[in-house]
Amino acid sequence: VQLVESGGGLVQPGGSLRLSCAASGFTFSSSAMRWVRQAPGKGLEWVSGINSGGDRTSYADSVKGRFTISRDNAKNTLWLQMNSLQAEDTGVYYCAKMGSIPASQGTQVTVSS
Repeated sequence: VQLVESGGGLVQPGGSLRLSCAASGFTFSSSAMRWVRQAPGKGLEWVSGINSGGDRTSYADSVKGRFTISRDNAKNTLWLQMNSLQAEDTGVYYCAKMGSIPASQGTQVTVSS
């Protein structure tokens, strides 16, 4: 299993970012996926999940209405569109198979003015 996140960066409050996750080494199209994040000094927090077909999604209350998870099984890619970013969204974002602990390097998102 290899998952490579990208798209993070420094953004002002209210801004947007789109995270990508390139998957390889497993059957991506058969795997439910999720995004989790880790804020500085805190534990992992589940952010969003999506089923294998991409037609069912779920979100943490803290991001509902602001973040959108999606996937393209033909491209083995998972995305997280993040809008109206807040300082509380700062952290390292990881993609992972549902039920798996992230083992990738993640991508840093910093929301600051």
